[in-house]
Amino acid sequence: MISVDASVGKVHEKVSTLFVNNMKPQNQTSILEFLLLGFSQDPEHQPMLFALFLFMFVVTVLGNLLIILAISIDSHLHTPMYFFLSNLSFSDICFISTTIPKMLVNIQIQSKSITYAECITQMYFFMVFGGMDTFLLTVMAYDRFVAICHPLHYPVIMNPQLSVLLILVSWFISFSYSLIQSLLMLQLSFCSNQIIKHFYCELAQALTIACSDTQINHILLYIVTCVLGFVPFSGILYSYSKIVSSILKIPSTDGKYKAFSTCGSHLSVVSLFYGTGLGVYLSSDDTSSSGKGMVASVMYTVVTPMLNPFIYSLRNKDIKKALQTLGRILFLSGEFTGFRLLK
Repeated sequence: MISVDASVGKVHEKVSTLFVNNMKPQNQTSILEFLLLGFSQDPEHQPMLFALFLFMFVVTVLGNLLIILAISIDSHLHTPMYFFLSNLSFSDICFISTTIPKMLVNIQIQSKSITYAECITQMYFFMVFGGMDTFLLTVMAYDRFVAICHPLHYPVIMNPQLSVLLILVSWFISFSYSLIQSLLMLQLSFCSNQIIKHFYCELAQALTIACSDTQINHILLYIVTCVLGFVPFSGILYSYSKIVSSILKIPSTDGKYKAFSTCGSHLSVVSLFYGTGLGVYLSSDDTSSSGKGMVASVMYTVVTPMLNPFIYSLRNKDIKKALQTLGRILFLSGEFTGFRLLK
């Protein structure tokens, strides 16, 4: 049985070796590309899949971009809560952009291939933005905890400096883990089996087709999944336990509803994100349930980022007002541009 200290020591030793070797893959890795199995082998299903995922991609990018623009133009939304929300929208745009464009291109050109370099790059950025979403949801839960449980101290505690620091720390951890895991992947060799049973280069699936020792990779994957998954989720649960306790102490029904409405959107997003994410990792080691795993991954990587703007805009009056203001600005600017063209 390998102890945690020994495991961490092995990881550190192997990562150090990677830097000495200038981050180049081993000579054993002769494979130039992988084949992404995707959802269906039937050519008749490809146009439907292309239209569906193109629609979800466009809706996700436009929806989250509108949230970012609405927050940036409305000075009333320049608060920590909406600062974190704009970062979440940016992360969601990048998150879906790591997987869906490549999938759409492959469907269009009727190919399932992805090069070795593209696979490692896709894997790296997927881990970066997936981890960033996790940290941002945790930070937003802490923000709601301070706002509801310590309202008088909220401006002092959640000052701009702390808000920026929380974001920078989240980015640093996400980039660092993703870099280490990607460097370890570069040391693996892949033999005749080039098929990844997924629609993108998913780490756990890629490890199953390696023909070299993946013990260090699996140890790091399980440790980080526990630490970066369990710890943030525990922080969210703790924050909401305190929030619920504080809300129940409010005497008036209107006061309870107003307090809960400020965190209802975030709670909905957390439930969707962690619920689907849990489904992905419960099915990642079961090769017989790869189809179910891909469906869960779509919910986790595509549907959740797509629904986030709708959840926050439909349940948040401030966002609604900001979007209406943005719509008027865009309409007036369009009319002005049209008037100038006519002249």
